[in-house]
Amino acid sequence: MPEVIISGAGPAGLTLAIELARRDVDFLLIDKAPGPFIGSRGKGIQPRTLEIFEDLGVLDRMVAGGGEYPAQRVYTDDGPVDRHVMERQDPSPAEPYRNPLMLPQFRTESVLRDRLAEFGHAPRYRHELLDFEDAGGGVTARFGTPDGESTARVAYLVGTDGGSSLVRKTLAIGYPGKTLGVRAFVADVHVDGLCSDAWHTWHEGTPRQIAMCPLAGTDLFQFQGGVPLDGEVDTSADGLTTMLRERTGSAGIVVRDVRWASVYLMGARLADAYRAGRVYLAGDAAHVHPPTGGQGLNTSIQDAYNLGWKLASVLRGAPESLLDSYEQERRPIAESVLGLSTRLLDEAARRGMRRDREAQQLDLGYPLSPLAGPGELAGYRAPDAPLTGAGGQPVRLFQLLAGPQWTLVGYGVPGTPQPRAGLRVHTTGLHGDIVDSGGHLRSAYALSPGDWVLVRPDGYVALVTADFVTVESYLDRVGLFQPRNR
Repeated sequence: MPEVIISGAGPAGLTLAIELARRDVDFLLIDKAPGPFIGSRGKGIQPRTLEIFEDLGVLDRMVAGGGEYPAQRVYTDDGPVDRHVMERQDPSPAEPYRNPLMLPQFRTESVLRDRLAEFGHAPRYRHELLDFEDAGGGVTARFGTPDGESTARVAYLVGTDGGSSLVRKTLAIGYPGKTLGVRAFVADVHVDGLCSDAWHTWHEGTPRQIAMCPLAGTDLFQFQGGVPLDGEVDTSADGLTTMLRERTGSAGIVVRDVRWASVYLMGARLADAYRAGRVYLAGDAAHVHPPTGGQGLNTSIQDAYNLGWKLASVLRGAPESLLDSYEQERRPIAESVLGLSTRLLDEAARRGMRRDREAQQLDLGYPLSPLAGPGELAGYRAPDAPLTGAGGQPVRLFQLLAGPQWTLVGYGVPGTPQPRAGLRVHTTGLHGDIVDSGGHLRSAYALSPGDWVLVRPDGYVALVTADFVTVESYLDRVGLFQPRNR
């Protein structure tokens, strides 16, 4: 029987499903849509999300399906000007991914569905959540299917069902914010008469701005632009071709066909709460962003990555209080990211598109979380580090952290502690299984001999301490107990 219902099979819902599946938690992933999403809407994958994709085992497939962002070509009265939206950054031992990946959302979701299928699960389309009741220590949900209505009783329900979330509305959770006075369209199109070597932009910073971005890994362009606040927008091939001619003054660019299109009002909203009893919100159901900066999809995936291991842990015996940290950690992040997205929208209108380190999401963390133990790095993203295994082969710390478990690393410690279910231990020093041959581990974590680093399942540092009693106390508190003697 399922233990969790996930309503909404977009990036957040799929990520949450994978997180539960690889921890052997049974669930239902439902979506009222007739099938998978076919649009490019969220096309930017930030470096922090690439690290998550590595942990989920899908990074190489994501990169293979996408590509780098092209230069932006701005058409001015003096002729076209090429410039870089993002300057390429070299990777470092601690940060192996420094540049965003362009990947149309339909490709991202396809790779996640394939990964979910490897665990024996798939979304159930044409399954619409109708209502639910949280009572008696569980949630009873009613949903419509192609074969009629059905009900299920589960421990938890998660709404990943978008900005118009039925789950959020049923819970009567406020969704304050504002529309930003901008109405826009986005369409995936095949185009004749335009080369795919640049992100073409006309009338930059004005209400008449339009842009054609070649979608990496496809023969499509993402066509975006501002439109009047009122009135119909013709997103047919003929309608978009007419708009191109009006705004570019060129008859040589023709939209041949439209794969997908959407007209929308840009908004910035944040739910008043991410949880009511046994029901949770994640992704756009909890926050909605303007598209600038490529933050929305990434923030949604990271919500699910945070919530998944906590749900699974509590279902397997960890204290219920672990789930309280989900809202405590993720809501402030969304609030901060909303400010960034809105600021980037304003800057794009004044100076054109620019994206810096703040958009990469590598510096986001949870230092004020109740799960943050001692140590300056506690609550922040765990850096990577190249190491050498005791067998002589190179290994990265991220490879050791990969998987659903907690990871404890002892630096120059005298021995290995007793095993605990859900905990993997690595040590350097005498009889250690890893060697910090380049000193990168010591440098990244500011370690001294005898220090311990505990890393959470989602790749954030729980604590850094030389006091192993503190480590043991923390492990007990989050439900990682030593097996009893038999």
